Amino acid sequence: MYGYNGKILRVNLTEGTLKTENLDMDMARKFLGGRGLGTKLMMDEVDPKVDPFSPENKLFIVSGPMTGNPVATGGRYMVVTKSPLSGTIASSNSGGKWGAEMKFAGWDVIAFEGKSENPVYLSIEDDKAELLPADELWGTTVSYTTKKLEENHAKGAKVLAIGPAGENLSLIAAIINDEDRAAGRSGVGAVMGSKNLKAVVVKGSGAPDVPDQEKIKELNKKQLGIIKENGVTGQGLPTYGTAVLVNILNELGSLPTNNFQKALFEGAEEISGETLAEKYLVKRTACYRCPIGCGRYVKVGDWEGGGPEYETLWAFGASCGISDMESIIKANYWCNEMGLDTISAGATIAAAMELHQKGYIKDEDLDGVSLEFGNITDIAEWTKRMGYGQGLGAKMAMGSYRLTESYGVPELSMSVKKLEMPAYDPRGIMGIGLNYATSNRGGCHVRGYTISPEVLGLPEQIDRFEAKGKPGWVKTFQDLTAAIDSLGVCLFTSFALGADDYAEMCNAICGTDYTGKDILKIGERIYNIERQFNMMAGLTPADDTLPRRLLEDEIPEGPSKGHVNRLAEMLPVYYSERGWGTDGIPTKEKLEELGL
Repeated sequence: MYGYNGKILRVNLTEGTLKTENLDMDMARKFLGGRGLGTKLMMDEVDPKVDPFSPENKLFIVSGPMTGNPVATGGRYMVVTKSPLSGTIASSNSGGKWGAEMKFAGWDVIAFEGKSENPVYLSIEDDKAELLPADELWGTTVSYTTKKLEENHAKGAKVLAIGPAGENLSLIAAIINDEDRAAGRSGVGAVMGSKNLKAVVVKGSGAPDVPDQEKIKELNKKQLGIIKENGVTGQGLPTYGTAVLVNILNELGSLPTNNFQKALFEGAEEISGETLAEKYLVKRTACYRCPIGCGRYVKVGDWEGGGPEYETLWAFGASCGISDMESIIKANYWCNEMGLDTISAGATIAAAMELHQKGYIKDEDLDGVSLEFGNITDIAEWTKRMGYGQGLGAKMAMGSYRLTESYGVPELSMSVKKLEMPAYDPRGIMGIGLNYATSNRGGCHVRGYTISPEVLGLPEQIDRFEAKGKPGWVKTFQDLTAAIDSLGVCLFTSFALGADDYAEMCNAICGTDYTGKDILKIGERIYNIERQFNMMAGLTPADDTLPRRLLEDEIPEGPSKGHVNRLAEMLPVYYSERGWGTDGIPTKEKLEELGL
């Protein structure tokens, strides 16, 4: 097929060897690339019960057929491994420029196996790949590592790296590319650190073959028009970034506040996209071939750089009771430098604040640093301590579940399958709660973004308080998202595009003949193989749940007052919609139907 390079770079870190393999194109057709292909490789090559930090665990960096190709947002890549945080299949998505550069260098997949005796990094320049010592880089921040490797390699080389958090095996460590774009969730940075792998530098000079350049230009022009005409992708996101959602969610009374104790934040305006744009924005930034440009480049005092996304503004803002934008920008900076997932880092600090509020964490445990809701002084300091593994910060670096469990109150962790939930209170938005509960990597919004119909009214407005009908919406969004993640384009395009559009895009690039239904079926196949992996890893349908607070404690005030999430009503219907048994396990018939 067109659109691929047809090559896997297999890196054995234990032996220090590299070899090239041909990509199985039949497998690529069934799983596309990215998330789907990476999960299939994990299922084929790794025991799901593997210790995530053992040399037997593998880490796959996987592009999609659209990555590096001339389509809107065609720059995404996935990191697929077993999560040390949740024990589930992990697949973390990132944008920027790095993924496209990997494709230009001629590779569809980079597979890391084993463990290096000493710190190393991988250098790729087209067909030339080598492992080089990284002893002098070990312990340094992401920006330092990135700049050093850019200086030492070909002009235009792109760098992917971990920071001290990954080296210290923080379970919420991220992998950062282009200094401020993150494969953030599930602790993938810690797996990279466990292998003594500091970075991957890549420079390419080629491009994948495509069947008809003129046809692709025509299609791209058409889809760009659709994206630019859409209110979210053409106006809201370019103008205010993802932070456009702060005021929207707060006005609905569904912005989680003080570790989900409330859902209405009085200081929302001060941490909104509007405030960020008015007072701190220097320019908007875009990933490879992105017409949306939701990235924020900001300035605070003498410092300027990548700014916070919506989830980050929430995690260090409302979730911690903080309405000071500059404090949040500094915390975001240190997350990038340390290589920490901003959602999990901020949510874990919020959980620690509640532990302190309720007397579980004592003042003498804080080593002179404050840990109170609304205190802006030390939020960045806690982020640094988590990255470096210092004092209580080392405990917090293991994520909110293990932190709260260590004090005997795991119910104070606002997580699903030990992965911290993001910035939407599922008591006021039923479908997103079902999505959190059934997500294959835990509490995640981008595995089935029902906020689109429940809040933004795309493709149609549905009642956010209604439980009936939500299982069907969740399944469809989860399947479509799985396909998008595997194609190598940005999920944000789905505000404007549908399954038929993605099929048309894939057909133009790859010379395939997919329909929209085929794309959704591939997504369903991917969702089911992820479920299989998790079941084999030891998870059970009992893990498809939400924190007790969200099922039992009503939202205390605001437009969503009095609501809890009605997961018990939705879950059996969801299992039925998926063709699974009443026990939540995929049936033999369903797996056979999907070719699994």
